[in-house]
Amino acid sequence: MNIILFGPPGAGKGTQGELVAERLDLVRLSTGDLLREARTEGTELGQKAQRYMDAGELVPDSVILGIVREVMEAQSHRAGFIFDGFPRTETQAAGLADMLDEVGTALDAVVVLDVADETLVRRLAGRLSCAKCGAVYNRHFEPPREEGKCDVCGSALVQRPDDREETVRRRLEVYREQTAPVLDWYEGAGVAIHHIPGDRPIDAVQADLTALLSA
Repeated sequence: MNIILFGPPGAGKGTQGELVAERLDLVRLSTGDLLREARTEGTELGQKAQRYMDAGELVPDSVILGIVREVMEAQSHRAGFIFDGFPRTETQAAGLADMLDEVGTALDAVVVLDVADETLVRRLAGRLSCAKCGAVYNRHFEPPREEGKCDVCGSALVQRPDDREETVRRRLEVYREQTAPVLDWYEGAGVAIHHIPGDRPIDAVQADLTALLSA
């Protein structure tokens, strides 16, 4: 089974993707994770990606697809893949379709986790973390017992720059700008796109995902 899981930042696609991958023995493939691993391992493609990122530029589709291909070939014995936030462009979508076709398989489902922007802003812009022990809180959903202090070690809590509200709202805009054309591409290719409400408890979302994929 091969699944694409889309969702804006904070929608929970990483958590849901890991649960589905474990249940169905799939390889969860997140391009963000893959880029970090390729850079750490110093592969040829990882070094190419690093040069673009160091220059503040987007990593080209050809490099992203090359890294994805390497993983798919190395994990070809597994039951399939769940692609987390990939593909991000129409070129990547077409490249993935070609790779799946080469190994005689196809895409089984495209699933989108839908969450309202205001909920996502509260999830992301409300996050606080301890600079010392790394404990994570949310001022709206899981606040510390004492404002501004870590429950675990008592150190000051900080907010990451990319979790500031203005940054979160821009990340959501970018997601929709990038994702809408990819979903249009899949609709044009005749692939059904399934939407699941993602603003519910983890177990409820996972139950819907399981039911959808079982069907």
